[in-house]
Amino acid sequence: MRKGVKAAIVGSVFAVMVGGAGYGAYNVVSALNGDGGSGASGPAPVRTGPPGSDEVRETSTAFFAAWAKGQAAQAAAYTDNAAMAEPLLASYGQSAHITGVRITPGAVNGASVPFSVRATVSYGGKSKPLAYSSSLRVVRGVTTGRALVDWAPSVVHPQLRNMNDTLVTGESAAPAIEAVDRDGKVLTKEKYPSLGPILDELRQKYGDKAGGTPAVELSVHHADRSAADTTLLTLAEGRPGKLRTTLSAGAQAAAERAVKDYAESSVVAVKASTGEVLAVANHRQDGFNAAFLGKLAPGSTMKIITAATLIDNDVTTADGPAPCPPDALWEGQTFHNLKGLEPDGNATLAQSFAVSCNTAFIKYVDDLKTESLTEEAEQRFGLGQDNWKTGIPSFDGSVPAAGGPDKAANLIGQGQVQMSPLNMASVTATAMTGTFRQPVIVPQSLDGRELAQARGLSSDTVRQLRSMMNRTATTGTAARAMAGLKGKIGAKTGSAEVDGQAKSNSWFTGYRGDVAAAAMTQEGGHGGDAAGPIVAAVLRAAG
Repeated sequence: MRKGVKAAIVGSVFAVMVGGAGYGAYNVVSALNGDGGSGASGPAPVRTGPPGSDEVRETSTAFFAAWAKGQAAQAAAYTDNAAMAEPLLASYGQSAHITGVRITPGAVNGASVPFSVRATVSYGGKSKPLAYSSSLRVVRGVTTGRALVDWAPSVVHPQLRNMNDTLVTGESAAPAIEAVDRDGKVLTKEKYPSLGPILDELRQKYGDKAGGTPAVELSVHHADRSAADTTLLTLAEGRPGKLRTTLSAGAQAAAERAVKDYAESSVVAVKASTGEVLAVANHRQDGFNAAFLGKLAPGSTMKIITAATLIDNDVTTADGPAPCPPDALWEGQTFHNLKGLEPDGNATLAQSFAVSCNTAFIKYVDDLKTESLTEEAEQRFGLGQDNWKTGIPSFDGSVPAAGGPDKAANLIGQGQVQMSPLNMASVTATAMTGTFRQPVIVPQSLDGRELAQARGLSSDTVRQLRSMMNRTATTGTAARAMAGLKGKIGAKTGSAEVDGQAKSNSWFTGYRGDVAAAAMTQEGGHGGDAAGPIVAAVLRAAG
């Protein structure tokens, strides 16, 4: 018998006997003693099925009691993964220096038990109260049949997301920063919630360069050591150093408001002439910075790169032919257009681009080498070479050279193509200006890092791309979202189908003046339905 299993069973006996709950006590004790009792022919049968409400209540109560007393091994014995639970529960009172723990359970809801925690964090003569809420689930043990806490680090604290995340109290790994925008306005996670994890990343990387002194904090040390610590409670303030970013407080505020209207949404805006990031916002349950790190098929927003590839390889031009048939077949896979799109055998590339005709682009797959799209993305748009240094972790996009059906699918932003909103905002900026400028969120002068380079586009290709994007924004699929925006504007919509999703992911990228922005909403439907209004709102504020 494994040590963890034995400890779990002993813990159960303790809870039943001390707690006075009568169910199953005789059979569990008899099984441990190897005595079936009077007339028994063997061990009691293992219970099956979901735990009853009494079991949920008894297990959670015993777990809370042991946890609150600092009895890590005993508390872990009430979980279905004692080996992982015990070190984290032990660190609660040790490395995290949390004492005086009081846990108040809420009403049991099926197998779930919400609860609140009140405690005190003490370190170096400093103490502060700690209060937060979490929840747990009780499940049936597969081998023992016992009711056990379904172990996850988030049971101990909701900010613990990985099995190897830990809680630590002490001097912060990096001094605090006072991040300011391009005009010197202070940026805080309280005013701009999306910036919370981004400010943590900036602090981790640049705290020691900004001239501050460390604070004393309770924080989450993440298993992913490339991720910044998450501060939960500050016991003693350090002296923050001032860190200037490229962000614009006005654009950031607009981005924060825009993503709130759509779940699982992300947006990025950049100054096209410099590559400076003006705004980055995420509205996601998981707190992930998908705006910079997302890796998803961008749908028809990819047609900006595809159109540039067709032009630069002398296949066709904006005013040249790009017929739009109802479907297109390539290597056994049939590609279709969006429902309701009328076929047009006489369409130009600009017309097919504006209405987002998939088949028009698929029909040109024979005219391109396997590596043509990849070379365009890497050499002219600066994508896919893993060399962007924005100032915080970011994904550089991926457009791999693919054969078979994926060669065609890549042309319309499906297949193996992966992008983030940051990537697509950069693509739009390059299409606007002809020059690739690697996006940055802190000035290059801060640390002298080497930025990525690419050839960019010819003035003729830029002229054609801008013309096509303007047509899309004024009379094409992006017109409804971009309505009311004045000045020099352009856009491209995208809808990316994902296996297992009822609705496609919504993508939209556009520009106004010197600002390019891109957004993505998972399961948001058509590009203009969710991502479009987000981009338009940011361009309205920043353009």
